Amino acid sequence: MSPSATRSQLTCDSPTYASASDTARLDAKVACRPGAASTAFGNLVPVAMAGATRGCRSRVLGARSVIARMAIWVAVLGGMALVPAVQGPLVTARRAEAQDESTVDTPQAEGRNAAAVPQPVEVYKGRRVAQTMHFLGAEWLIRNTREREERCSVMLATLGVKRGMTICDMGCGNGFYTLPMAKMVGAEGHVYGVDIQPEMLKMLNDRGDREGVRNFTPILGAFHDPRLPKAKVDMILCVDVYHEFSYPEPMLRGMRESLAPGGTVVLVEYRGEDPQVPIKPEHKMTKPQIMKELTANGFKLVKQFDKLPWQHMMWFARDDDGTLEAVEPTLWNGAAGANRP
Repeated sequence: MSPSATRSQLTCDSPTYASASDTARLDAKVACRPGAASTAFGNLVPVAMAGATRGCRSRVLGARSVIARMAIWVAVLGGMALVPAVQGPLVTARRAEAQDESTVDTPQAEGRNAAAVPQPVEVYKGRRVAQTMHFLGAEWLIRNTREREERCSVMLATLGVKRGMTICDMGCGNGFYTLPMAKMVGAEGHVYGVDIQPEMLKMLNDRGDREGVRNFTPILGAFHDPRLPKAKVDMILCVDVYHEFSYPEPMLRGMRESLAPGGTVVLVEYRGEDPQVPIKPEHKMTKPQIMKELTANGFKLVKQFDKLPWQHMMWFARDDDGTLEAVEPTLWNGAAGANRP
């Protein structure tokens, strides 16, 4: 049996970038329309591995025109979210396009009432929402320097993953954390990898096949809906992704509903207080801002870890009745500087 045998099929429509002029649409849309496939989890959309999602690749990847290829990379480099100290191409995906029928999870596409989908926000509680990383920048997620810069192994060791857990890697991209966590939970555990771009999930699929990892399910999420099973998830890991949510309240609500009793959401975000973290400000968050947003949406801080070189790491749990004991956030004072790369 191949590693793909345990995963189901997704159908999707990708945008057509047939000419150089069409590549201008790269910064206007993330096209990830879920197909009609459904499961016992209702909104859960699993993805087929190894070949079943080949149709999800944007045609831009097979462009014959040299001009088109050059225009693509101009668009990629034009959307870089990092300062020159860390080269990471980020092509933006305009959130307003999520309202269009040709983009992610529209009410028309799913037969839902349009009134059920709120408007995307550009500013949330005083913070400007960052734009979404495009799949053409995915290689940056698995760059050779990432461990040295972020101490990813320390983060994973601190996370508290146990065998048999059900975990979600929110904004999983090409699976940098999805696959290690799938190995950590063992055959009796499971990991859901959620992303809004089928191209990212295709990369995750391919990497999972190469590594022989079976116990994960890619989910094609929506801008406003993580599409997770209700009350099933022990931990949701959000690494450098929450700040890109253009529907923060619906997303946090969906995440809360997916948590099993005692479940937590773990936010790992680049420190907005630290000018030495070489990331643009809109892709960073301060602890006070994180607290302002999460506590307003029914979460309480229950744990924190301050020894990563570039990032905050904060555990939040549901606070349904207001009785959950919380911890006070420690203010960043530069103490993590000793752990810098």
